[in-house]
Amino acid sequence: MRRFSQRNALVTLSDINITPLLDLAFVLLIIFVITTPLLEQSLDVVLPKGGSADKAVQKSDVKTVEVSSTGIYTLSTRRMLLPQIEAELIRAFRANPNLVVYIRADQNSPTKYLYAVIDSCQRNGITRFSLRTEPTR
Repeated sequence: MRRFSQRNALVTLSDINITPLLDLAFVLLIIFVITTPLLEQSLDVVLPKGGSADKAVQKSDVKTVEVSSTGIYTLSTRRMLLPQIEAELIRAFRANPNLVVYIRADQNSPTKYLYAVIDSCQRNGITRFSLRTEPTR
């Protein structure tokens, strides 16, 4: 039998095994890929069916307003009152004239909540908005 000295053991420990590091990196990548789309939607709304594919819009030009069936508003996943959303949209529109407002309204919500968002956009000169729907297959 061959004996190993302390010195040889230290030499073999100096090699770095990167396999566990790569495993961790891939697991984190998969987690981020799965959770990122879920972070874009803050309210659980059921969108009506219909519509077609979007034209290319830069993500920095988009603000998303969501309306729940009970009249709760969110802007970019933050719950706000309608006057606060209006002020934030005005500020964003002045900073970026290419602003597009995506409106995600629950199909069961009263239309008065949807119309309030559209009206506040039009009153302040924001004419580019999109009513979001589930795409038809």
